[in-house]
Amino acid sequence: MNRLSSTSAGLTVLILLFLPLCAGAQGQGQTRVAVNPQKIFAAGEAALQAGKLDIAEHDFRQVLAVDPGVAGAYANLGVIHMRRKQWPQALAMLQRAEKLAPNIPGIRLNIGLVYFRQNDFRSAIKPFESVVRDVPDSYQAQHLLGLCYFFNDRWTDAIATLAPLWGQASDQLNYLYVLGIAAYKSKNSALEEKALGRLVEIGENSPEFHLLMGKAHLNREEYDDAVRELEVAAKADPKLPFVHFNLGLAYMHKQQFEQARGEFQKDIAIEPDVTFAYEQLGAVEATLGNEEEAAKNYRQALKLNAQLVSAHMGLAKIEEHRRHYAAALAELDQIIRLDSGNASARYLRGQVLMRMGREKEGRQELAAATKMLNQQRAARQKELEGEGLPSPELAREPE
Repeated sequence: MNRLSSTSAGLTVLILLFLPLCAGAQGQGQTRVAVNPQKIFAAGEAALQAGKLDIAEHDFRQVLAVDPGVAGAYANLGVIHMRRKQWPQALAMLQRAEKLAPNIPGIRLNIGLVYFRQNDFRSAIKPFESVVRDVPDSYQAQHLLGLCYFFNDRWTDAIATLAPLWGQASDQLNYLYVLGIAAYKSKNSALEEKALGRLVEIGENSPEFHLLMGKAHLNREEYDDAVRELEVAAKADPKLPFVHFNLGLAYMHKQQFEQARGEFQKDIAIEPDVTFAYEQLGAVEATLGNEEEAAKNYRQALKLNAQLVSAHMGLAKIEEHRRHYAAALAELDQIIRLDSGNASARYLRGQVLMRMGREKEGRQELAAATKMLNQQRAARQKELEGEGLPSPELAREPE
């Protein structure tokens, strides 16, 4: 069995070695009540594998009631919360498991996955790096780490991590696209040609191939070409995940907002749990002046991912325009908690404070924002215009 394929697989041994065989009370006139934690743990694992999450959670909590030092029970509770997409609870359980069993790579792999599935690729790097260090032949951890480097614009690191996986992954379109783009960004023309040549070879005019070609045109700001490729993909497979999302992005850049709205709505119908589709739809509605619809979509995006800075910013701008300054300030404070160096949020926060009559604080915040922008001139355009194109289709976990 792959050492990382299941958190519980390696941890079952840990439980059997260290958990007491029985526990109970024995007093005058009272018989000893036997408790078998191994049976409870095994029942919890069986329930977890069967998808009976409530039963599994009950069993693992029973194990912890007997012995609160069982790493495997915390780890499996983390997995349960992951399946429910309860990310803060999952992270808390997995971190407790890691503290008790720091040498189990599967726990750290799942910690990385919690961050990865929230699109927090920067935080996922450290746990994935530790797994690759300890288990250098782990394809899953190495592939995920390479994607995290890619999403953080660490092109050379992405290449160094992903290129050795060629033998296992060169039949996957997403892998070839990511490797080719990283090579293009790092001016490695030989690798770019190899990766994109292989992409064309195995793409075989498939809808997925045209989706990725459309994405490539989007990244190069060739919006008419992007629409052409993406429409070919959508015509071949109208339900292809993310094709309508990327068409929506292309139409937004062409300032064809009604068409963009329709494409994002189609994408949501196919993939109702994709955070970025709601965030982009919110941006479209805000541009069209439909603040109520925009706020509704931003809130849905934040329900799926409370750390999405752009959705908080969208809501902050709406609340500021409505003169709901306290609500706007709450959103901006949340952004700054997530990203203390966000100059745009600090600038808007300064304006809101001034309008609330808190002039001294407002001037201080505006000064801080100006200083940040002056210190980050190389990134100024990115700060003002927002982050690069979201790429949820590339964040699929490796096969």
